[in-house]
Amino acid sequence: MRVDAGERDGREAHRGAVLGHRARHERVAGRPVDILCDQTTQTIPQIKAGNVKFFGVTTKDRIKALPDAPTLHEQGLKDFEVVVWHGIYAPKGTPKPAIEKMNAAVRTALKDPEVMKRMADLGAEISPDKQLSPEGLQAWLKSEIDKWGPVIKSGGKFAD
Repeated sequence: MRVDAGERDGREAHRGAVLGHRARHERVAGRPVDILCDQTTQTIPQIKAGNVKFFGVTTKDRIKALPDAPTLHEQGLKDFEVVVWHGIYAPKGTPKPAIEKMNAAVRTALKDPEVMKRMADLGAEISPDKQLSPEGLQAWLKSEIDKWGPVIKSGGKFAD
């Protein structure tokens, strides 16, 4: 994908789906990529090593793993917030006891001090308890679809 940069200076933007995390970061560290927006779980080692110039985080608040990193909101992109999140899904029709057992195991793991520390070191924040249930995930997913659906559709690119 080419970026129109005035006189078409030939700069290229690479979509995240095209390159894996390692390949993207190798390119950024090697300097042939002009800008990259990626998860802190993938970028913190590069940032802390000084291999990349870091502009800011896309979350509403600063993150504990990079306390001196300003948010993009603080830098003038008012009300800008993009949060990376993950969910665990099961096939439709999965018995409720199986889902409850999986949910209990995930909740237990996320309360383990070693897991919590590793997540924090990577810049990941564990969701509040109210989101750590099938109903909480469903509500979060709906809110994200409501937030980003119009943005995606206005860009003319979407998958149904």
